[in-house]
Amino acid sequence: MELEFDGEIWFWRGPSPYHFVTVPDEESAALASTASAVSYGWGMIPVTGRIGGTEWTTSLFPKDGGYVVPLKDLVRKAEDLDVGDVVTIRLTVGTSRDDR
Repeated sequence: MELEFDGEIWFWRGPSPYHFVTVPDEESAALASTASAVSYGWGMIPVTGRIGGTEWTTSLFPKDGGYVVPLKDLVRKAEDLDVGDVVTIRLTVGTSRDDR
């Protein structure tokens, strides 16, 4: 399954701070329908993400009935992104490639 959507980057200041983009409701519903086939522990869904020319592997986190995409520092630095920026993300679900 491949998805593409736009979303705003936000920062979570928890004990392990990180940047995320929330997956829109429609795409989250599509992900939920395939989650049982690809999910591992706590509902995490492995994906390969792409923003601009940067591709990386990660896992979507379930949150508030939907999903969020964690953005690694290397992605944000490579694409010159910061909190509040709206990005277009392409996700390929269920991939298991080396972490980038």
